[in-house]
Amino acid sequence: MSRFGVSAEKEKALTDKMRELGITEDDLEESFLRSGGPGGQSVNKVATCVQLKHIPTGISVKVQKDRSQGVNRFLARREIVYRIEKKMHGTPSPSDVEREKIRKQKNRRKRRTKSKLSES
Repeated sequence: MSRFGVSAEKEKALTDKMRELGITEDDLEESFLRSGGPGGQSVNKVATCVQLKHIPTGISVKVQKDRSQGVNRFLARREIVYRIEKKMHGTPSPSDVEREKIRKQKNRRKRRTKSKLSES
């Protein structure tokens, strides 16, 4: 049974990555908060937002993407791993890669629009 409510493969990949980077559960300080935003009474009554802090590096993340606390715990750990890996190796996280891709697309569209306007 999964601890976080995600597939066993995802959980195993996360624990392997944590082991590879030398991150232990003892290094993590976890607290739960009430989420905000849409979701009605359920969100207002249940503490599903997860705040995770890696004590040795001081990196802190706050995740409230899902209505499930278990999934948010998994996502917070994954985000901590990405940030620590970025700090150690300089590799960008998937969200950084996606952000850069969107930025390039917007610039490309802007250039096309400018060229079309100047032709007219």
